[in-house]
Amino acid sequence: MTAYAIGNLRPKPVLDDEVLTYMERIQATLDPFGGRFLVHGAPTREVREGTWPAALVIIAFPTYEDARAWYDSAPYQTLLPSAPAT
Repeated sequence: MTAYAIGNLRPKPVLDDEVLTYMERIQATLDPFGGRFLVHGAPTREVREGTWPAALVIIAFPTYEDARAWYDSAPYQTLLPSAPAT
């Protein structure tokens, strides 16, 4: 069954090196797990409850296990802001 990773791109005043590196490298981390973007950075047009001060990202994976394996993979973890630089 298809599984989804949902995230948001918080607005930043400028695209700094960290964000540009993330955007350039993320696709290569998705490919081995069958991940594909369904929505990438779409602005939200209407929020019915609460707030959503960011752009929506939805990534589809063939299975839940693929989604978890992608997120836990070393290549993706090195892209996260809290990860040590390599």
